Amino acid sequence: MQAVIANPNDVAMRARGRIARRLIPYLLVVFVISYLDRVNLGYANLEMTKDLKFDDQIFGIGAGVFFIGYFLLEIPGTILVETWSAKKWIARIMITWGILASAMGFVHTQTGFYWIRFLLGAAEAGFFPGMIIYLSHWFRNQDRAKVFALFLAAVPISNIIGSPVSGFYSTSTGLAWRDGGGYLLSKGLRQ
Repeated sequence: MQAVIANPNDVAMRARGRIARRLIPYLLVVFVISYLDRVNLGYANLEMTKDLKFDDQIFGIGAGVFFIGYFLLEIPGTILVETWSAKKWIARIMITWGILASAMGFVHTQTGFYWIRFLLGAAEAGFFPGMIIYLSHWFRNQDRAKVFALFLAAVPISNIIGSPVSGFYSTSTGLAWRDGGGYLLSKGLRQ
């Protein structure tokens, strides 16, 4: 019996293809959820402003406060991803993010709205750079541009998926903002 020696290039290409098929769909879904989380507040605004008596200024400040928390902790979060563990840090982000997104369903005051939005931004900080670092650990320099492009395809996909889904949730009985934020609560529980 003669041993068959595989071409090292073929083995490497198959390995990279297998890694891409396993990682990219999962990371794409996670990034779509991340992007939807940022833009869904606009859909929830349709009911929130009426039920909570928030004017456009309160809503605008609350939407912007998210990015203050994100900005303040994005670099430290990215450093933690690189030094600690990308997989564990991304898992921590997703768990904290789901809890805080669910907590948005219980907001009844302007102050609570501001705090939850700030904490949500702080919790999500480092997510995007962490994903890029995670992908860079799995793919060679020659393959990274293609992989990053596939990963960033999540932005238009989230717009295509997000609008109909958010519209459905905001108009369905029992899932809309009415009586304590069921829309955002259900969105947070899905994460």
